[in-house]
Amino acid sequence: MLMNYKWTLAVLFSLLVTEISAQKHTIEFGTISKFSASNKEKAIPLKWVNVNTADDTWTVKKGMLISTGLPIGVMRSEKQYENFILHVEWRHMEKGGNSGVFVWSQAIPDPESRLPDGVEVQMLELGWVELNTKDGVVPPIAYVHGELFGVGGVKTDADNPRGDRSKSNENRCKGKGEWNTYDVVCVDGVIKLSVNGKFVNGVRNATQRKGYLCLEAEGAEIHMRNFRLIELP
Repeated sequence: MLMNYKWTLAVLFSLLVTEISAQKHTIEFGTISKFSASNKEKAIPLKWVNVNTADDTWTVKKGMLISTGLPIGVMRSEKQYENFILHVEWRHMEKGGNSGVFVWSQAIPDPESRLPDGVEVQMLELGWVELNTKDGVVPPIAYVHGELFGVGGVKTDADNPRGDRSKSNENRCKGKGEWNTYDVVCVDGVIKLSVNGKFVNGVRNATQRKGYLCLEAEGAEIHMRNFRLIELP
């Protein structure tokens, strides 16, 4: 069902304003953090299922979901989602660390990359560009945070094209050891991403519009917290 995008953003901002006033959140392994009272009834239980990582790849400590990054792979949500708002906070603990969240994924890993299809919401630490220069050329800083792109045969049209990917139009990401906030609005093949409180990227016309959420382990320690998901019509 085609939805009014302004209405969708209004729902998102209402959620964010409410959550800013919340004083405390808790995370239990396999569940999203608790909403404040006014949004608690809207929360979707979000349990995680290991797909192809090790038993000790993901642990919970002091309210944080911690990934060692090894082996490369993902765990997926227990159920599939179509239209929704996802909130997640994350921080890398290693320079140039790599991770991300896949949306609308079938959660079937490629045998070589060990990663699934879907649309990836990129999470790279800012130092990645320094560690991945090529022929003296430093990659654009917009690549390391909030880049959106289809993988595993999933196609999208980019709002801010960088080849077949969409890059952030402003660098709002913080570096190693600092918390970043992503709010991801996924509706009818359209994805809009807010980084630390401001929308900076988007894609549209995704060829796959329903699937699992997948959390990515890709070689570096990353911490995540305060998962919140509201399912939309």
